Amino acid sequence: MPYFDAASSAPLHPVARQALQASLDEGWADPARLYREGRRARLLLDAAREAAAEAVGCRPDELSFTSSGTRAVHSGIYGSLSGRRRVGRHLVVSAVEHSSVLHSAASHEAGGGSLTEVVVDRTGRVSPDVYAAALRPDTALACLQSANHEVGTLQPVAEVAEACRAAGVPLLVDAAQSLAWGPVEGAWSILAASAHKWGGPAGVGLLAVRKGVRFAPQGPADERESGRAAGFENIPAIVAAAASLRAVRAEAEAESARLRGLVERIRTRVAELVPDVEVVGDPVRRLPHLVTFSCLYVDGETLLHELDRAEFSVSSGSSCTSSTLTPSHVLRAMGVLSEGNVRVSLPLGTPAQDVDRFLDVLPGVVASVRTKLGAPVATAGPADAEEFVVDSLGRLCPIPVIELAKAIGNVPVGGVVTVLADDEAARLDIPAWCEMRGQEYLGEHPAENGTAYRVRRVS
Repeated sequence: MPYFDAASSAPLHPVARQALQASLDEGWADPARLYREGRRARLLLDAAREAAAEAVGCRPDELSFTSSGTRAVHSGIYGSLSGRRRVGRHLVVSAVEHSSVLHSAASHEAGGGSLTEVVVDRTGRVSPDVYAAALRPDTALACLQSANHEVGTLQPVAEVAEACRAAGVPLLVDAAQSLAWGPVEGAWSILAASAHKWGGPAGVGLLAVRKGVRFAPQGPADERESGRAAGFENIPAIVAAAASLRAVRAEAEAESARLRGLVERIRTRVAELVPDVEVVGDPVRRLPHLVTFSCLYVDGETLLHELDRAEFSVSSGSSCTSSTLTPSHVLRAMGVLSEGNVRVSLPLGTPAQDVDRFLDVLPGVVASVRTKLGAPVATAGPADAEEFVVDSLGRLCPIPVIELAKAIGNVPVGGVVTVLADDEAARLDIPAWCEMRGQEYLGEHPAENGTAYRVRRVS
């Protein structure tokens, strides 16, 4: 069964499995002890740190191992903010950061700190100039991911890092999605990553803090990992994480070119094979293995279940697959269609025939889901009513957009359709539908028990 969700967690790399099994016999003792078993464990830990630091592009004494990538992010943010508390309590992040960064930012703001979220364009990329303008004299820390986890867009880290350097602000980079493909460029100050994203074992994170960066670890003092990660090191998992990172880096150049070709095939063919699809993310400056697209008139949860039945494991940022029934914050910040969203992220070694079979299966699966939901086949002809109201209150994604598509033919060109909806996804998906179908979005206003979205028929 093809597994296409490496961005969530990559399959365990064979080198990681071998290193894990081998180090279980040698790395079980306390590396802080001076007896023979402790010295062997220390040698394994030091070798893993040197290998990981080389891959990151930092000194071994700047790198600590944490219990997860999320813990690395949290420790990096809180330690930096605490170390620079005399400067101020202003934090800058992009609007499309991973939830680990945004949750830390929300906690900081709830505790009395100030926060600026930098907007992105429709590809999910920040403007270096806009990011630089968000920096203030009281900015203690700036955060920017190296590549987006949902749409694959690469961020201009080097340019933002230079702006931060000029402003005297440290930059924390979440490199979880990109580290397998190469080191992060630019003069970053702090870096966090997660081993299970590149085929290492879960439960190992990396936190690199450059020398000279003011950093005050939070919580009770601990003598391990420079005081930045409390608790006994999981040496077998750390050794496996470092070994697999070195292994995937050795394959990165050739595999990046091969997977980029497969992803480009998906990006091109999906738009040709499936009507009413929006392929999102930067078409050029992107991760080589990840592509995301959204399908109009499709229930995301049903679509993922149907693809699973067809033996394809994919992910989604659609509100239709979320217990909160709110669109992905990434898709919302980009202002792109969220319904029927599919993220395909190919693991290393994915065969081309799996991608070809996915492209063979996808059109039928989407058509089947649309038929079940009663999606429109074609836009109706002209009509006489100047205004038409669609009541979709209490109905969830993608029904409000399906009803809009059916109703647009009930008004003549120049007429207006008003959609009443209380589903949060409609705020994103109705404007996206208008852009895709060439209709004019007039905006929204409060309505009883929900929101009224107005659309003028252009064609």
